[in-house]
Amino acid sequence: MSLSESLQDVIAALRGGGVIAYPTEAVWGLGCDPANAAAVERLLALKQRDMAKGLILVAADLAQVESLLHGLDSQQRQRVLASWPGPHTWVVPVSADFPLWVRGQHDSVALRVSAHAGVQALCRAFGGPLVSTSANRSGAAPALDEAGVRQQFGGALAAIFPGALGGDPTPTEIRDALSGAVLRAR
Repeated sequence: MSLSESLQDVIAALRGGGVIAYPTEAVWGLGCDPANAAAVERLLALKQRDMAKGLILVAADLAQVESLLHGLDSQQRQRVLASWPGPHTWVVPVSADFPLWVRGQHDSVALRVSAHAGVQALCRAFGGPLVSTSANRSGAAPALDEAGVRQQFGGALAAIFPGALGGDPTPTEIRDALSGAVLRAR
């Protein structure tokens, strides 16, 4: 199967409400359509993760998440934009009507514009950001290769997008876009 055929299969799985696995900058990730509550619930069940914690959205470029940056002043926005694309996740304020199944108990959502070519291809082909969380059950180590994904999740995934990790040694830093505070160090 060619990479373009694989990409088409993965996009079909996402549009059908499936949970997929894909390589990111540092670890393999699980993803789904953030607008599909049932898909997010499936992802959370696979991870055995509490919805209250919230999830990260990953995008191919600024245009895919720009509408979510309205709560930042010009200095905060500049700080965020200066770090993208790259291994920087920013928590930004969102309105109360933003999907609860993505933001969890928070009035914010975590966003990243990835520099990983595979992640960018997925988000571009999908037409928007995807949920991005490490491919592991809560408390287990994240998968570092496709075999590790298959070992942890077997046939429970709708599709696996092949590829290599981006070479980063640790998952992305997470910072609060309003204050600049580090919420998860690298």
